[in-house]
Amino acid sequence: MSDTLLQTVELEKVFPVRAGFFGQHRLRLVAVDHVSLTIRKGETLGLVGESGCGKTTLGLTIMRLYEPTSGEVIFEGQPLTKLDAAGLQQSRRQMQMIFQDPLASLDPRMVVEEIIREPLDIHGEGSPKDRVEVVSRLLLTTGMPVDAAMRFPTEFSGGQQQRIGIARALALRPKLLVCDEPVSALDVSVQAQILNLLRDLQQKFELTYIFISHNIAVTAFMSRRIGVMYLGKLVEIGPSQEIVNRPLHPYTMALIGAVPDPEPNQRRERRKLTGDVPSPINRPTGCPFHPRCPWVQERCKIELPQLRELAPDHLAACHFAEPGKTL
Repeated sequence: MSDTLLQTVELEKVFPVRAGFFGQHRLRLVAVDHVSLTIRKGETLGLVGESGCGKTTLGLTIMRLYEPTSGEVIFEGQPLTKLDAAGLQQSRRQMQMIFQDPLASLDPRMVVEEIIREPLDIHGEGSPKDRVEVVSRLLLTTGMPVDAAMRFPTEFSGGQQQRIGIARALALRPKLLVCDEPVSALDVSVQAQILNLLRDLQQKFELTYIFISHNIAVTAFMSRRIGVMYLGKLVEIGPSQEIVNRPLHPYTMALIGAVPDPEPNQRRERRKLTGDVPSPINRPTGCPFHPRCPWVQERCKIELPQLRELAPDHLAACHFAEPGKTL
């Protein structure tokens, strides 16, 4: 489609693992399991799921910070896995990342001006004077004082450090930002400020976001569409309000049921799951969710369900999902 910015086609990332006392056994940890999705220009696609479900690994693999095991990442019609080092460097001008831990992503030996200016230096953007002006403009745009430029990142609060990381990500005027849990390490009061800043920047710079989070309420606030991941697989994807108000997959229903209700006097039924998330090394046969699923039948233990459209633009990978069905 003409409005498509990025696609993943059967994207897979597997990590080799050695087991046994002498490491004699070679196992496969499947972190991303044949994920196909499409991201349109100017939208925010949220990715949610429990810790370890593969959403961060998917973001890193899209950026080619991890090399895909198989499958393809296509950005503006260009297959990224086919690019050499020079081509990949050019593509990264258009794709930047905001990391979960703001301080860990900033070099403590560099002052803020050097941190934000570094992408411009690497890509030879403008004159030295132009780069300093860009840094000052980005600091103001992200809500930081200009005099912050000559200070070290350890001198700032977590929210301010994340603003510095956002300013660095914007330095090369990218089209896509992969936001990996950008507010999970921040105080709740600061989270709202950063989320509102990201929304404002999206409008101002016509950005496209992949927004990764374990918090489905935050993801719904930020995203036009939400993809739900479980054990490396995309199990449901659709419009944000449809996902939140009319989920189709039992795992999504459980995630939403775990969100605290803002009305303390309103009673509602909690949708609890039994058991633990299976190991990505020793994966269950058939549907990966079947050991914890309240709808499980024999078919689920044998046959892997495929994503199918059950409502307009709303897909779920479940043999027995249907609109209106609840746990």
